[in-house]
Amino acid sequence: MTKSTDPAESAQSQFAHYARPLVDEALTRAALVDPNADDFHKLRIALRRLRTLLWAWRPLLGRDAAERERAFLKRAAAAAGEARDWDIAVKLLGAQDEAGESLAGERLEAARREARARAAVTLSAADLKHALREMLHATNRALNTSSQRTPVKRLARERVDDARRALKQRRRRAEKAKRGDYAAWHEVRKGAKKLRYLLEFFGPELKARDIDRLESLKKLQKRFGKLNDAVATEQLLAAHPEVFADSASAETALAALKRERKRRRRAAAKSLH
Repeated sequence: MTKSTDPAESAQSQFAHYARPLVDEALTRAALVDPNADDFHKLRIALRRLRTLLWAWRPLLGRDAAERERAFLKRAAAAAGEARDWDIAVKLLGAQDEAGESLAGERLEAARREARARAAVTLSAADLKHALREMLHATNRALNTSSQRTPVKRLARERVDDARRALKQRRRRAEKAKRGDYAAWHEVRKGAKKLRYLLEFFGPELKARDIDRLESLKKLQKRFGKLNDAVATEQLLAAHPEVFADSASAETALAALKRERKRRRRAAAKSLH
């Protein structure tokens, strides 16, 4: 029989402790009248961390309830994500090409401004202030009315182990993936991000060897994140040739992105072994 734990130390009672700062951060960024690239980025991070937190508590909440809330957070993050994608495109093409000239023009800047405006409208319509606070309240209520008490330390270790095994499987699939199969590589990035967030959430509840893995995990995530930026930008601009002055400009930009994508793929590949 499992020994009863102090309610103050149970995972059921601790969810709000982890979630409330993330909700506050998301609402602060979403409430800005004229959010910039960094604001959209930090909003996405807060929403992604909340999704990871709900995944961590899913065994206690039930799959349906947890995934319903995670789906909403994913949609909200996607709205900020479109603006973020254009920010990355401007940054990547703002670097000089082989002739020493910037590949980012006014049309690309205009597309970025339009994406930011659309994101602001979508996030306003989503009513994040009400939705996130209601999510926190409903989740807290469901956990605290449960008769079950689970030590937060046990939940932390079990979910970190689950995330580590999943990442290991994703790395193996990426190693076997064909050269152009970036979906498998993208899964590695997401798995690394989830494990990193969990280690950062639960640091005091984990063993020292778990925390020691954080630096290598950050390096893996950074390399795969850079690769994802190049792949996503290449796809975005191939779908929107109108942001270039002419076909020659589009071809030059896409060729530069292709070279950068290959360079970043080689760097990411080193992290798989």
